[in-house]
Amino acid sequence: MNIPNISQVKNFFLSLQDEICKQLEHLDGHSHFMEECWQREEGGGGRSRVLKSGKIFEQAGVNFSYVTGDSLPPSATAHRSELAGRSYQALGVSLVIHPLNPYVPTSHANVRFFIAEKEGETPVWWFGGGFDLTPYYGFKEDVIHWHTVAKTLCQPFGDDIYPTYKKWCDDYFFIKHRNEPRGVGGLFYDDLNTPDFDTCFNFTQAVGHGFLTAYLPIVERRKDISWEERERQFQLYRRGRYVEFNLVWDRGTLFGLQSGGRTESILMSMPPLVRWEYNYSPEPHSPEAELYSSFLIKKDWI
Repeated sequence: MNIPNISQVKNFFLSLQDEICKQLEHLDGHSHFMEECWQREEGGGGRSRVLKSGKIFEQAGVNFSYVTGDSLPPSATAHRSELAGRSYQALGVSLVIHPLNPYVPTSHANVRFFIAEKEGETPVWWFGGGFDLTPYYGFKEDVIHWHTVAKTLCQPFGDDIYPTYKKWCDDYFFIKHRNEPRGVGGLFYDDLNTPDFDTCFNFTQAVGHGFLTAYLPIVERRKDISWEERERQFQLYRRGRYVEFNLVWDRGTLFGLQSGGRTESILMSMPPLVRWEYNYSPEPHSPEAELYSSFLIKKDWI
Protein backbone atom coordinates (compact mmCIF):
# COMPACT_ATOMS: atom_id res chain seq x y z
CA MET A 1 0.00 0.00 0.00
CA ASN A 2 1.29 3.46 -0.88
CA ILE A 3 1.45 5.91 2.03
CA PRO A 4 -0.87 8.91 1.53
CA ASN A 5 1.12 12.04 0.72
CA ILE A 6 -1.00 14.90 2.01
CA SER A 7 1.45 17.61 0.92
CA GLN A 8 1.35 16.32 -2.64
CA VAL A 9 -2.44 16.34 -2.65
CA LYS A 10 -2.57 19.83 -1.15
CA ASN A 11 -0.18 21.22 -3.76
CA PHE A 12 -2.26 19.75 -6.56
CA PHE A 13 -5.47 21.23 -5.20
CA LEU A 14 -3.88 24.68 -4.90
CA SER A 15 -2.53 24.55 -8.45
CA LEU A 16 -5.89 23.33 -9.75
CA GLN A 17 -7.65 26.27 -8.12
CA ASP A 18 -5.15 28.61 -9.78
CA GLU A 19 -5.63 27.08 -13.23
CA ILE A 20 -9.43 27.04 -13.12
CA CYS A 21 -9.59 30.66 -11.97
CA LYS A 22 -7.12 31.72 -14.66
CA GLN A 23 -9.12 30.03 -17.44
CA LEU A 24 -12.48 31.37 -16.25
CA GLU A 25 -11.14 34.91 -15.96
CA HIS A 26 -9.68 34.70 -19.45
CA LEU A 27 -12.94 33.47 -20.93
CA ASP A 28 -15.06 36.05 -19.10
CA GLY A 29 -12.77 38.88 -20.17
CA HIS A 30 -14.38 41.42 -17.83
CA SER A 31 -14.28 40.52 -14.14
CA HIS A 32 -11.63 39.03 -11.89
CA PHE A 33 -11.69 36.72 -8.89
CA MET A 34 -11.51 38.35 -5.49
CA GLU A 35 -9.54 36.26 -3.00
CA GLU A 36 -10.12 35.99 0.71
CA CYS A 37 -7.81 33.85 2.81
CA TRP A 38 -9.20 32.62 6.11
CA GLN A 39 -8.20 30.64 9.16
CA ARG A 40 -10.37 28.26 11.11
CA GLU A 41 -10.16 28.47 14.89
CA GLU A 42 -10.45 24.69 15.30
CA GLY A 43 -7.69 24.08 12.76
CA GLY A 44 -6.89 24.71 9.12
CA GLY A 45 -8.14 27.37 6.77
CA GLY A 46 -8.45 28.10 3.10
CA ARG A 47 -8.67 30.61 0.32
CA SER A 48 -12.01 31.54 -1.21
CA ARG A 49 -12.19 33.11 -4.64
CA VAL A 50 -15.34 34.64 -6.09
CA LEU A 51 -15.92 36.35 -9.43
CA LYS A 52 -19.01 38.57 -9.56
CA SER A 53 -20.88 40.55 -12.22
CA GLY A 54 -18.85 39.20 -15.10
CA LYS A 55 -19.67 39.50 -18.78
CA ILE A 56 -20.34 35.75 -18.98
CA PHE A 57 -20.38 34.59 -15.37
CA GLU A 58 -22.86 36.27 -13.06
CA GLN A 59 -21.06 34.59 -10.20
CA ALA A 60 -18.37 31.94 -9.98
CA GLY A 61 -16.81 30.61 -6.81
CA VAL A 62 -13.68 28.45 -6.68
CA ASN A 63 -12.69 27.51 -3.15
CA PHE A 64 -9.77 25.68 -1.60
CA SER A 65 -10.18 24.51 1.97
CA TYR A 66 -8.01 22.56 4.40
CA VAL A 67 -9.84 21.69 7.60
CA THR A 68 -8.38 19.80 10.55
CA GLY A 69 -9.76 18.70 13.90
CA ASP A 70 -9.28 16.41 16.87
CA SER A 71 -12.61 14.67 16.35
CA LEU A 72 -15.42 14.49 13.83
CA PRO A 73 -19.00 15.67 14.38
CA PRO A 74 -21.53 12.94 15.29
CA SER A 75 -23.11 13.22 11.84
CA ALA A 76 -19.85 12.00 10.29
CA THR A 77 -19.33 9.08 12.67
CA ALA A 78 -22.91 7.83 12.89
CA HIS A 79 -22.46 5.52 9.91
CA ARG A 80 -18.66 5.26 10.08
CA SER A 81 -17.88 4.02 13.56
CA GLU A 82 -14.22 3.46 12.65
CA LEU A 83 -13.78 7.25 12.51
CA ALA A 84 -14.72 7.81 16.14
CA GLY A 85 -11.88 9.10 18.30
CA ARG A 86 -9.66 9.98 15.34
CA SER A 87 -8.18 13.31 14.36
CA TYR A 88 -8.85 14.26 10.77
CA GLN A 89 -7.73 16.36 7.83
CA ALA A 90 -10.13 17.24 5.01
CA LEU A 91 -9.02 19.23 1.99
CA GLY A 92 -10.26 19.95 -1.47
CA VAL A 93 -11.32 22.30 -4.21
CA SER A 94 -14.99 23.01 -4.81
CA LEU A 95 -16.49 25.27 -7.45
CA VAL A 96 -19.88 26.40 -8.68
CA ILE A 97 -20.39 28.59 -11.75
CA HIS A 98 -23.61 30.52 -12.35
CA PRO A 99 -23.56 32.11 -15.82
CA LEU A 100 -25.59 35.19 -16.73
CA ASN A 101 -26.86 33.87 -20.07
CA PRO A 102 -29.66 31.32 -19.49
CA TYR A 103 -28.38 29.29 -22.44
CA VAL A 104 -25.08 28.63 -20.66
CA PRO A 105 -25.48 25.89 -18.04
CA THR A 106 -24.55 26.13 -14.42
CA SER A 107 -21.81 23.72 -13.43
CA HIS A 108 -20.30 22.28 -10.28
CA ALA A 109 -17.08 20.38 -9.66
CA ASN A 110 -15.31 19.10 -6.59
CA VAL A 111 -12.21 17.08 -5.76
CA ARG A 112 -11.37 16.24 -2.17
CA PHE A 113 -9.26 14.11 0.14
CA PHE A 114 -9.99 12.97 3.67
CA ILE A 115 -7.76 11.21 6.19
CA ALA A 116 -8.50 10.25 9.80
CA GLU A 117 -5.70 9.07 12.07
CA LYS A 118 -5.26 7.52 15.50
CA GLU A 119 -2.00 6.61 17.14
CA GLY A 120 -1.16 2.94 16.71
CA GLU A 121 -3.80 2.35 14.02
CA THR A 122 -3.80 2.41 10.24
CA PRO A 123 -5.03 5.70 8.79
CA VAL A 124 -8.49 5.77 7.21
CA TRP A 125 -8.44 7.80 4.00
CA TRP A 126 -10.28 8.31 0.74
CA PHE A 127 -10.70 10.56 -2.27
CA GLY A 128 -13.96 11.87 -3.66
CA GLY A 129 -15.25 14.29 -6.23
CA GLY A 130 -16.71 14.67 -9.68
CA PHE A 131 -18.46 17.21 -11.86
CA ASP A 132 -22.04 17.74 -13.02
CA LEU A 133 -23.91 20.01 -15.41
CA THR A 134 -27.18 21.86 -14.85
CA PRO A 135 -28.62 23.38 -18.05
CA TYR A 136 -31.66 25.60 -18.22
CA TYR A 137 -32.11 25.08 -21.96
CA GLY A 138 -30.91 21.74 -23.25
CA PHE A 139 -28.63 21.06 -26.21
CA LYS A 140 -28.03 17.40 -26.91
CA GLU A 141 -24.57 17.98 -28.41
CA ASP A 142 -23.46 19.75 -25.23
CA VAL A 143 -24.54 16.88 -23.02
CA ILE A 144 -22.90 14.33 -25.32
CA HIS A 145 -19.65 16.32 -25.22
CA TRP A 146 -19.83 16.58 -21.41
CA HIS A 147 -20.25 12.83 -20.97
CA THR A 148 -17.71 11.97 -23.65
CA VAL A 149 -15.03 13.89 -21.74
CA ALA A 150 -16.11 12.13 -18.55
CA LYS A 151 -15.92 8.70 -20.15
CA THR A 152 -12.58 9.40 -21.82
CA LEU A 153 -10.86 10.44 -18.60
CA CYS A 154 -12.23 7.37 -16.83
CA GLN A 155 -11.19 4.86 -19.50
CA PRO A 156 -7.53 4.39 -18.43
CA PHE A 157 -8.71 3.36 -14.98
CA GLY A 158 -11.08 0.59 -16.08
CA ASP A 159 -14.07 -0.06 -18.32
CA ASP A 160 -16.47 -0.05 -15.38
CA ILE A 161 -15.43 3.31 -13.94
CA TYR A 162 -17.50 5.63 -16.13
CA PRO A 163 -20.81 3.72 -15.96
CA THR A 164 -20.40 3.25 -12.20
CA TYR A 165 -19.59 6.87 -11.42
CA LYS A 166 -22.14 8.19 -13.93
CA LYS A 167 -24.88 6.22 -12.18
CA TRP A 168 -23.61 7.42 -8.81
CA CYS A 169 -23.87 10.98 -10.08
CA ASP A 170 -27.39 10.46 -11.40
CA ASP A 171 -28.45 8.97 -8.09
CA TYR A 172 -26.70 11.53 -5.88
CA PHE A 173 -27.78 14.71 -7.65
CA PHE A 174 -31.43 13.78 -7.51
CA ILE A 175 -33.87 16.12 -5.76
CA LYS A 176 -35.96 13.58 -3.90
CA HIS A 177 -38.68 15.93 -2.73
CA ARG A 178 -39.18 17.09 -6.35
CA ASN A 179 -38.66 13.64 -7.85
CA GLU A 180 -36.38 15.05 -10.53
CA PRO A 181 -32.65 15.19 -11.34
CA ARG A 182 -30.79 18.42 -10.64
CA GLY A 183 -29.29 18.35 -14.12
CA VAL A 184 -27.82 16.01 -16.73
CA GLY A 185 -25.23 14.40 -14.45
CA GLY A 186 -21.60 13.65 -15.07
CA LEU A 187 -19.35 11.87 -12.57
CA PHE A 188 -19.57 11.43 -8.82
CA TYR A 189 -17.43 9.22 -6.59
CA ASP A 190 -16.64 8.96 -2.91
CA ASP A 191 -14.74 6.66 -0.54
CA LEU A 192 -12.12 5.93 -3.23
CA ASN A 193 -9.45 4.17 -1.21
CA THR A 194 -8.07 1.18 -3.07
CA PRO A 195 -4.72 -0.02 -1.66
CA ASP A 196 -2.88 1.89 -4.38
CA PHE A 197 -2.89 5.52 -3.24
CA ASP A 198 -1.17 6.69 -6.42
CA THR A 199 -3.90 5.30 -8.67
CA CYS A 200 -6.61 6.99 -6.59
CA PHE A 201 -4.70 10.26 -6.66
CA ASN A 202 -4.09 10.01 -10.41
CA PHE A 203 -7.79 9.49 -11.04
CA THR A 204 -8.67 12.50 -8.90
CA GLN A 205 -6.18 14.60 -10.86
CA ALA A 206 -7.77 13.44 -14.11
CA VAL A 207 -11.20 14.51 -12.85
CA GLY A 208 -9.89 17.90 -11.72
CA HIS A 209 -8.21 18.62 -15.06
CA GLY A 210 -11.12 17.17 -17.02
CA PHE A 211 -13.60 19.73 -15.75
CA LEU A 212 -12.29 22.58 -17.92
CA THR A 213 -12.05 20.28 -20.94
CA ALA A 214 -15.72 19.41 -20.47
CA TYR A 215 -17.14 22.82 -19.57
CA LEU A 216 -15.31 25.55 -21.47
CA PRO A 217 -16.31 24.43 -25.01
CA ILE A 218 -19.98 24.46 -23.94
CA VAL A 219 -19.64 28.01 -22.62
CA GLU A 220 -17.95 29.09 -25.85
CA ARG A 221 -20.80 27.68 -27.94
CA ARG A 222 -23.64 29.25 -25.95
CA LYS A 223 -22.34 32.51 -24.49
CA ASP A 224 -23.40 34.72 -27.41
CA ILE A 225 -26.96 33.41 -27.85
CA SER A 226 -29.40 36.27 -27.36
CA TRP A 227 -31.94 35.97 -24.56
CA GLU A 228 -34.84 37.94 -23.14
CA GLU A 229 -36.83 38.22 -19.92
CA ARG A 230 -38.70 34.94 -20.45
CA GLU A 231 -35.45 32.94 -20.49
CA ARG A 232 -34.09 34.89 -17.55
CA GLN A 233 -37.14 34.23 -15.41
CA PHE A 234 -37.00 30.52 -16.19
CA GLN A 235 -33.31 30.44 -15.30
CA LEU A 236 -34.02 32.11 -11.95
CA TYR A 237 -36.84 29.66 -11.27
CA ARG A 238 -34.65 26.64 -12.03
CA ARG A 239 -31.88 28.05 -9.85
CA GLY A 240 -34.30 27.49 -7.01
CA ARG A 241 -33.89 23.76 -7.51
CA TYR A 242 -30.14 24.20 -7.12
CA VAL A 243 -30.65 25.95 -3.80
CA GLU A 244 -33.06 23.29 -2.59
CA PHE A 245 -30.66 20.46 -3.34
CA ASN A 246 -27.64 22.13 -1.76
CA LEU A 247 -29.42 23.04 1.46
CA VAL A 248 -31.45 19.86 1.90
CA TRP A 249 -29.44 16.99 0.44
CA ASP A 250 -25.81 17.89 -0.27
CA ARG A 251 -23.44 16.03 2.04
CA GLY A 252 -20.61 18.51 1.54
CA THR A 253 -22.73 21.46 2.59
CA LEU A 254 -23.99 19.63 5.67
CA PHE A 255 -20.52 18.42 6.68
CA GLY A 256 -19.06 21.88 6.25
CA LEU A 257 -21.70 23.56 8.39
CA GLN A 258 -21.74 20.86 11.07
CA SER A 259 -17.94 20.77 11.35
CA GLY A 260 -17.68 24.50 11.95
CA GLY A 261 -16.54 25.43 8.46
CA ARG A 262 -16.57 28.97 7.12
CA THR A 263 -20.19 29.69 6.27
CA GLU A 264 -19.51 32.25 3.53
CA SER A 265 -17.25 29.79 1.71
CA ILE A 266 -19.65 26.87 2.12
CA LEU A 267 -22.61 28.86 0.81
CA MET A 268 -20.77 30.45 -2.10
CA SER A 269 -22.51 27.77 -4.19
CA MET A 270 -25.77 29.71 -3.86
CA PRO A 271 -26.78 31.68 -6.97
CA PRO A 272 -26.77 35.50 -6.60
CA LEU A 273 -30.40 35.75 -7.76
CA VAL A 274 -33.14 33.14 -7.59
CA ARG A 275 -36.92 32.93 -7.48
CA TRP A 276 -39.65 30.45 -6.59
CA GLU A 277 -43.11 30.22 -8.12
CA TYR A 278 -45.96 28.24 -6.66
CA ASN A 279 -47.00 25.20 -8.70
CA TYR A 280 -45.22 26.32 -11.86
CA SER A 281 -45.67 24.30 -15.04
CA PRO A 282 -44.06 25.16 -18.40
CA GLU A 283 -46.14 25.69 -21.51
CA PRO A 284 -46.59 22.42 -23.42
CA HIS A 285 -44.11 21.88 -26.26
CA SER A 286 -42.08 24.93 -25.21
CA PRO A 287 -38.26 24.96 -24.86
CA GLU A 288 -38.81 25.08 -21.10
CA ALA A 289 -40.98 21.96 -21.24
CA GLU A 290 -38.32 20.22 -23.31
CA LEU A 291 -35.85 20.60 -20.46
CA TYR A 292 -38.08 18.39 -18.31
CA SER A 293 -39.05 15.88 -20.97
CA SER A 294 -35.74 15.42 -22.78
CA PHE A 295 -32.95 16.39 -20.37
CA LEU A 296 -33.99 16.04 -16.72
CA ILE A 297 -34.12 12.27 -17.08
CA LYS A 298 -31.68 9.49 -16.32
CA LYS A 299 -30.35 8.13 -19.62
CA ASP A 300 -27.19 6.98 -21.36
CA TRP A 301 -26.05 9.99 -23.37
CA ILE A 302 -23.22 8.27 -25.25
